[in-house]
Amino acid sequence: MADALLVLNAGSSSLKFSLHDYRSLTRLASGQLEGLNARARFIARDASGTTLEEKRWDGPMEHPDALAFLRGWLRSHDGGRQLAAVGHRVVHGGARHATPRRMDADLMAELEALVPLAPLHQPHNLAPIRALAAMDPELPQVVCFDTAFHRTQPPVAQAFALPARITNTGVQRYGFHGLSYEYIATELPRHDPRAAAGRCIVLHLGAGSSACALLAGRSIATTMGFTTLDGLPMGSRCGNLDPGVILHLLQQEGMSASEIEHLLYHESGLKGVSGQSADMRELLASDTPGARAAIELYVYRIAREIGSLAAALGGLDALVFTAGIGERAAVIRASVCSACAWLGVELDMQANDAQGPRLSKPGCQVAAWAIPTDEEMCIAKHTREVLQA
Repeated sequence: MADALLVLNAGSSSLKFSLHDYRSLTRLASGQLEGLNARARFIARDASGTTLEEKRWDGPMEHPDALAFLRGWLRSHDGGRQLAAVGHRVVHGGARHATPRRMDADLMAELEALVPLAPLHQPHNLAPIRALAAMDPELPQVVCFDTAFHRTQPPVAQAFALPARITNTGVQRYGFHGLSYEYIATELPRHDPRAAAGRCIVLHLGAGSSACALLAGRSIATTMGFTTLDGLPMGSRCGNLDPGVILHLLQQEGMSASEIEHLLYHESGLKGVSGQSADMRELLASDTPGARAAIELYVYRIAREIGSLAAALGGLDALVFTAGIGERAAVIRASVCSACAWLGVELDMQANDAQGPRLSKPGCQVAAWAIPTDEEMCIAKHTREVLQA
């Protein structure tokens, strides 16, 4: 009897996984294959975080080979369990998909057509789906979209001020990190029922960073737009940029479209401003002017976007920090909360240093929280729901 669910989150150089019990959704094991483009490394942990196995290779590994290795490892460590299905994170579902879907040939073709809208993510999200279909055609696969959570936004929040002939081709604000925001929306009631039923801004701060305005748990505005370049500065992505800069680079600097794409996705953000690293941990440990400038700009832009999203909400009841930087960088949280004191945020420094979950002083006007996200759990739930539908 099939009694396990596998969740896969594939990136350009990594393949993250988690294995869940089908009935309870309890996480049985998790880990990743990383450094696939250089020197591949595998690590797996049990539900308590204890390392089950580590393995290294001297060279790179293709995604299909990584998947084949992972399936072999799971068969030898799953205690006789059989997979009921595999759930996948897919960054872009376009304007049509507001719910998870079971993968089929027609859906694959539709998602491949969206690759130009998420060139860093979509091809790698789809690669293991194709590979698994070739290995085991009868194994159900379910895709969960990062854009789907934002389909609840009002039309005005999804629109650009462009002619209809352009908008009608699908050029609109989509928003991303939706699985993370959805998970936080389901967890917030346990911590702060008032905020969960009211006006909340969630800050997903990591290598990719964005913010989302939730009204009673539903997305009404977010900082990422047509692509994952928009909004906040990120590890190596620029965030919000005057479109005139693109025209300047094309017309005055003579850069090609591919050169500009590389600049904006891979050489900008924290990495570009600091001149040294896309990793916030390294920047916080550095005393160079570039590192300080990158951190200052990052916090400034977050605070600016919080003001914008608070306006969209018509007020604010809570801030929630999540993802790698949001969950672990107390200095960044303190700086953001300080910049938002005008909204009524009063940080409890001891609670912040202890990583929360509550970060603000009791009774303050706007509560602040640090809540770990769990996109894999969100995907596991959706996968089971699709199978049971």
